[in-house]
Amino acid sequence: MTDDLLAHNGHLAQVLGLHVGHFTHPDRPTGCSVVLCPQGATAGVDVRGAAPGTRETDLLHPSHLVQHVHGITLAGGSAWGLDAASGTARWLEEHGAGLDIGVGRLPLVPAAVLFDLTVGDMRIRPDAAAGYAACQAACAAAPHQRPAEGSVGAGAGALVGKIFGFDRAMQGGIGTASFTVHGVTVGALIACNAVGDVYHPRSGQLLAGCRSSDGRQLLGARDALLQGHAPQSLLAGSNTTIGVVATDMALTKAQAQRLATVGHDGLARAINPVHTMSDGDTLFALGTGQAPKALDLMTLFTLAAEAVAIATARAVLLARALPVAGQTPAPSWADMPPCL
Repeated sequence: MTDDLLAHNGHLAQVLGLHVGHFTHPDRPTGCSVVLCPQGATAGVDVRGAAPGTRETDLLHPSHLVQHVHGITLAGGSAWGLDAASGTARWLEEHGAGLDIGVGRLPLVPAAVLFDLTVGDMRIRPDAAAGYAACQAACAAAPHQRPAEGSVGAGAGALVGKIFGFDRAMQGGIGTASFTVHGVTVGALIACNAVGDVYHPRSGQLLAGCRSSDGRQLLGARDALLQGHAPQSLLAGSNTTIGVVATDMALTKAQAQRLATVGHDGLARAINPVHTMSDGDTLFALGTGQAPKALDLMTLFTLAAEAVAIATARAVLLARALPVAGQTPAPSWADMPPCL
């Protein structure tokens, strides 16, 4: 039942004007991912989770002055991971991108982070050098090359299904998807570290999440909660799904903000529960304006929600258990028996 998701061949780098790259730390499962738009893109954001970790989200409000950003950084490492955005900004400055301030250029790089500090040595986390390296990877990729997915970049240390404890979770990851209609592409890149379970957005099949007490099969957190099972108390902010939804159609700032808002519909189709007090769910939206045509907003927003939903599911389907010193890695989708 997952063949349609695995066969999906759309991805965010197909959006004209965008470059996507990852850095995965060699010493523990963590990293960062960048979406570069050196020529500038109209941007918006919608933060739905109650425990976000973000940078430069206020400037994206439609009533505020700045009209364009030059990149988005997604990172592990919780609040420390926000340092990665400084490396992204440095790379963009070196390559002549940014807001012209007369004496130079100032790259604007909003960012969001997820919590992966329980996986391995928390003192190892993405920094400015990691953000710079992710930009180098994005620049080195062939035009419109599919970005790596699964246990890489910002999704390397992600876990899902932690409602009944981290020891019953499964591997999360990062995924991408896109659709093109009448010459306009809408795509998404999603790093899924949700407290909830992840479902096939069309069939409703449970893909990954909380496991049974013996760890051998998927439990189904939604049904367990409906039956009265009490969730485990979790550190606020220790879960989060972050990402970018983008199009090469021209957008106003208000339309970009609405694109980010509608993108959360895709998260709700793939994750349950979602937008909780323990999550910091944040989606950025970009409009590069490089497509030769335009779509009506109904179609655009429908494509956006679908791309987000599929990218979220692919994040867990393509994740793999990574070695962690002194710890037993959480199983991936590929390690578990199918849930029928």
